[in-house]
Amino acid sequence: MRGDSNRTAPSPLRNRSYWAAFLLGIATMAAIDEIVFHQILAWHHFYDNATPDIALVSDGLLHAGELLFFAFGFFLMLDARRRRTFWAAAAWTGFLVGLGMFQLWDGIIDHKLLRLHQIRYGVEVLPYDIAWNTAGGALLLAGIIWTIALTRRSNRTTARTEATAQR
Repeated sequence: MRGDSNRTAPSPLRNRSYWAAFLLGIATMAAIDEIVFHQILAWHHFYDNATPDIALVSDGLLHAGELLFFAFGFFLMLDARRRRTFWAAAAWTGFLVGLGMFQLWDGIIDHKLLRLHQIRYGVEVLPYDIAWNTAGGALLLAGIIWTIALTRRSNRTTARTEATAQR
């Protein structure tokens, strides 16, 4: 795919911009969680069921993972730009999906299934869980709906282009 041909790709899921931004979305939400809830508010650590030293190390490992996702996502995005296949709309959809997926993973898997930590301690946690998971679900749903809309639009554009070429 060169130049504007990326706009007629069958799906944004086949565009490097989508996956680059997906990684950047995961990294961004991890950074927001780490900065706001772990450091500024000090509500929890990534792993709270151990000593304070282990909790701090777990935050450092989360931060290191987040930085790897940022680096890999940025390199993929730069490569898409270099190849002239960057598709901004696909990138935004991937970014939303990445944001929502991280937040839901954290809220459902980390908080409830693995019990690595809770959003907050010493309070009724249900309102926090509802807000956290609803926000993550809304981001993910928006990204999925936008991805589907882009795919349908691309399929219509591809069909029109092919019909015109056959004439």
